[in-house]
Amino acid sequence: MNLKDLSLIDLAKAIKERKISSYDATKYYIEKCKENAHLNAILEIYDDALENAKIMDEKIANGFEGKLAGVPVVIKDNILYKGKIASCSSKFLENYVAQYNADVVTKMLDAGAVIIGRANMDEFAMGSSTENSAFGITKNALDESRVPGGSSGGSACAVAAGMCPVALGTDTGGSIRQPSSYNGVVGIKPTYGRVSRYGVVAFASSIEQVGPITKNVKDNAYMLEVLSGGSEHDETSLKMDSCNFLLQIKGDIKGLKVGVLKEIEDAVKGLEVEKAYNDAKEFLANNGAQIIETSIPDFKLALPCYYIIAPAEATSNLGRFDGVKYSKRSQNAKDVDEIYIKSRSEGFGKEVKRRIMLGNFVLSSGYFDAYYNKAKKLQQKLKNEAKTVFEKCDVFILPTTTGEAFKIGEKMGDPVSMYKEDLFTILTNILGTPSISIPFGKGKNGLPLGLQIIADNLNEGVIYNVADFIEQNLREV
Repeated sequence: MNLKDLSLIDLAKAIKERKISSYDATKYYIEKCKENAHLNAILEIYDDALENAKIMDEKIANGFEGKLAGVPVVIKDNILYKGKIASCSSKFLENYVAQYNADVVTKMLDAGAVIIGRANMDEFAMGSSTENSAFGITKNALDESRVPGGSSGGSACAVAAGMCPVALGTDTGGSIRQPSSYNGVVGIKPTYGRVSRYGVVAFASSIEQVGPITKNVKDNAYMLEVLSGGSEHDETSLKMDSCNFLLQIKGDIKGLKVGVLKEIEDAVKGLEVEKAYNDAKEFLANNGAQIIETSIPDFKLALPCYYIIAPAEATSNLGRFDGVKYSKRSQNAKDVDEIYIKSRSEGFGKEVKRRIMLGNFVLSSGYFDAYYNKAKKLQQKLKNEAKTVFEKCDVFILPTTTGEAFKIGEKMGDPVSMYKEDLFTILTNILGTPSISIPFGKGKNGLPLGLQIIADNLNEGVIYNVADFIEQNLREV
């Protein structure tokens, strides 16, 4: 059986029907990981993956029918898998071995998945290019001279390069959607609380989510069903059961009300993504959707709002890494104070230090009200503005990025330019709403661009229906 073009759903079905063994599928993808080692997408292939695949084959022979029975999966390096290293691509946690499973790992294992390895990422998920990993840069799967996006660049690259049928990422400001766009795959940031964050090393707790990256929309919907559901371990998770998102894919968008923000019309002018965005509006209108001009007046303030809230929360979350309990300790420290200072100085990379300093500044006495408090008030204002959009629209659309993947090293010397790469993805993290990125159009070098489809909370089914319709009918564009 040729696995190269097999979807996640078809692979799961083939393994369940014993047309191919989990062992053979796992071996195939491990070989693909090794063949593509030069992309530096996978930091570690687990040495027990094949043995676990054998065990799963035995279970399947005895009637086990989990949704991921025998399917190989890759996880981002900030997701805990008991007994395995979870380094967050940082020297600080280089040898940290997880003591328990993240809820998403437990859900996948319960569904029968075989986790084959961990993917490279920007250190502590802070970055838009996966150039900030302590273990080397990941390359774009489609053009090795370019970045794969970040911070889930390793996960997106692995899926795009055929190293796995599905990978998990985390999204705090676009970290699933942006690399999905750059690598021409599908990635979703679910509704905040839809997926438990327990066992995921925290960056900015109030705005981040775990989500799947896949080759196509239906695979993504299938995977999100596995990951969803409330957890007793995570008080921010929504106490509700998962649902079958595939059943909500109807194959029709006639009458769908699609919002286009007035602010985006100005923002995309002159950008590489302008034509693709306009083509998307035309495509939807030509296929029966109703295009509604609407507005989120403070859209442009979402980016600075994020770069106050996220670093502030990161500063708090990273306070635990002090060189004492489980992170790397400096060998040059002479007393307790030096343990803290030198361990952090030696352990954290440049981008993490930059965000810690920014976070400490906005939380400091005299600046808390001027910055952090004001950002939180703006966040609520943006939510109120979005509410008016969803009162008259089923979804609204945005570009995923400003253009195709940029060159490796192109923006490393200009942090502000790098941060602006999050221009279109930040908003839904601030809102907490679900957003998917799907391939739509090409850039000037023939590399993929992405389109975001955004709906109100818990309306992932609507998003998947629109996304799948576009995917199935794109040849008509």
